[in-house]
Amino acid sequence: MLERFFKLKKKGTTVKTEVIAGITTFLAMAYILAVNPNMLQETGLSYDGVFLATALSSGIATLIMGLLANYPVALAPGMGVNALFTYTLVFGMGYSPEAALAAVVVSGIIFLVISVTGIRKAIINAIPQQLKLAIGAGIGFFIAFLGFKNAGIIVSDASTFVALGDLRDPVVLLAIFGILVTIILMARKVPAAVFYGLIITAVVGVILGLCGVAGMPEVPSAIISFDLDTSGFGIFMNGFGELFSHPDCIVALFSLLFVDFFDTAGTLISVANKTNLVDKNGELANIEQALIADSTGTVIGGILGTSTVTSFVESTAGVEAGGRTGLTACTTAILFFLSIFFAPVLSVVTNAVTAPALIAVGISMATQLGGIEWDDIVFAAAGFITVIMMVLTYSISDGIAFGFIVYGLTSAIAGRAKDIKPIVWILILVFIAYFALI
Repeated sequence: MLERFFKLKKKGTTVKTEVIAGITTFLAMAYILAVNPNMLQETGLSYDGVFLATALSSGIATLIMGLLANYPVALAPGMGVNALFTYTLVFGMGYSPEAALAAVVVSGIIFLVISVTGIRKAIINAIPQQLKLAIGAGIGFFIAFLGFKNAGIIVSDASTFVALGDLRDPVVLLAIFGILVTIILMARKVPAAVFYGLIITAVVGVILGLCGVAGMPEVPSAIISFDLDTSGFGIFMNGFGELFSHPDCIVALFSLLFVDFFDTAGTLISVANKTNLVDKNGELANIEQALIADSTGTVIGGILGTSTVTSFVESTAGVEAGGRTGLTACTTAILFFLSIFFAPVLSVVTNAVTAPALIAVGISMATQLGGIEWDDIVFAAAGFITVIMMVLTYSISDGIAFGFIVYGLTSAIAGRAKDIKPIVWILILVFIAYFALI
C-alpha cells in the first residue's frame, strides 16, 4: 500500500530509508518547538498554548504536504515569520496578539487563493533572484541579532545604542558555550547539529543549576503531560475588527505574504533540485499541491494560535538522509504529534539555550549572500540596504521595503528600468506609499 501510494520504487527509496529520513528531518527542526513559544510568549500569548499550536499545526501541515504533494518536506512556524509576527506586527505596529493571528489567517486564505489560481507562482517568478537572496540573508542576520540580544550577549546602551553584555554572567556564558558547541557540530557536518547543540546546552545548564549556579534551566517537574493548553485556539476571531481598522493593515498582510513567499519558494526549489522533482522545463512537479499544502498550514496555524506555518529548509537534512517521498514528511508529522505530550521536558529550554539555535539558523541563512552579484551596483546596493535596514530598523518588513525601493531607483538610474517587471514596480509603489503614510 505504501509502495503504491508514495511510489517508493519509482523514486528509488524504501520504507526504512523514508522513516529514517523523516526522523532526521524532525531532529533537525525540533528546536522550533522550544524557540517558537519562547518568542511568541513575548506578545502575551501563553507559552504552553503556543507550544501546542506549534506541534499540532506542524504535524497537520506536514501530513498534508506528504499526502497531497508527495514531497519530503516538513512544515512548522517559520523562524523569520515568527520574528515578523512578534517584533514587527505586535511590538512595531501595535497589533494585539489576537489581531496579529487574524492577519496570519487572512494571509493564509489569500495564499490559498493565489496558489490555486497560479498568481503566487507568477509573483514569485517576477521578483529578481538577487532580492530573494538578500531577503533570506537579511532575515538570517535579524534572527541572529535576536539570539544575541535574548542571551544578553548584546545589550542596549544609551551612548552607542548597542554594546557587549556582561561576559561574566553565567547565563551569558552558557549561551556562548552553546553557540560554540553548535558551530562545532555544524562544522563537523553532524545531522541535526542545531537540535543537538540545543540539547547539550540545556543539559549543561541543568547540571550547573543543580550545582547552585543562578539563572540556569531547572529540572522539569515531569516528562509526559496530558494537560494541554488550548487557550490559543480560535482567539484570532477576536482580532478581525482591530486588524481591518488598523491603518497598516495592508502592510501587515503584505509583509506576512511576502516573507512566506520566498521562504517557501526557496525551500521547495532546494528540495526539488535534490530529489529530481524538477522537469525538463525547469518547473517543479506537483508544485500546485505543495503550495496548497503550505497555504493550508498557515491557515491552520493561525486558527490554532501560532504564527505563519511554512516549509522548512531543514527538510534538506532528511533529503540528505535519503528521503524522496511524502512518506518522509508523514514520519516527521507523526513525531510532531507525539511531541505534544512531552511539553514539560521543554521547560529547560530558556533564552540562553535557544540563542545558539537562533544564531546557527542565522548563519545558515546568511550564506545566501554568496549568491548576490556584488560587482553589480544595482544588486549590491539593494542587497546591502535590505540586510542592514532589517537589523537597524528592527523590522523585517522595513528592510524589504527599503531594498525594493533602492532596487527600483538604482535600476532606473543605471538605465535598466526596462529590466524590472510590472509587478515589481507595483510593489515598489506600495512601499513608497507605506513610508509616506507612516
